[in-house]
Amino acid sequence: MTTIRPLETSDYANWLPLWLGYQRFYEVVIPDETTAATWARFHAEAEPMHALGAFDNENQLVGIVHAIFHRSTWLPKWTCYLQDLYVEDSQRGLGVGAALINAVADLARENGAGRLYWMTHETNATARRLYDQIAERSGFIQYRKAL
Repeated sequence: MTTIRPLETSDYANWLPLWLGYQRFYEVVIPDETTAATWARFHAEAEPMHALGAFDNENQLVGIVHAIFHRSTWLPKWTCYLQDLYVEDSQRGLGVGAALINAVADLARENGAGRLYWMTHETNATARRLYDQIAERSGFIQYRKAL
């Protein structure tokens, strides 16, 4: 059984290894200063950023998800972007990822969002199998320009 709840400032030491695992998975290194700023934003009332955690029966953090609310030119309501989702290897395939996504969907509804969306890398076949079951693929391709 998995319990999903907002992460509290006291969860930092348990969140950080999962955040670093997420970075290893995507072969990126996010500077410590950015990680500290991100953690602070999750807990600042004025920020539209949220962090939720999945806890197992022993109250161990086994998955994380980060979401950001923003306005859209396409919808009158808020839009919720699920930016990061990571589940420990030992917990994959047990419904933790789906539970985290559903928790973000609930959070989005509670905050008046009209859409929840996310992206994944095209090579992330495991995640794409789950996503194809619970959402529709938009067909859009993301481009980036370094600034």
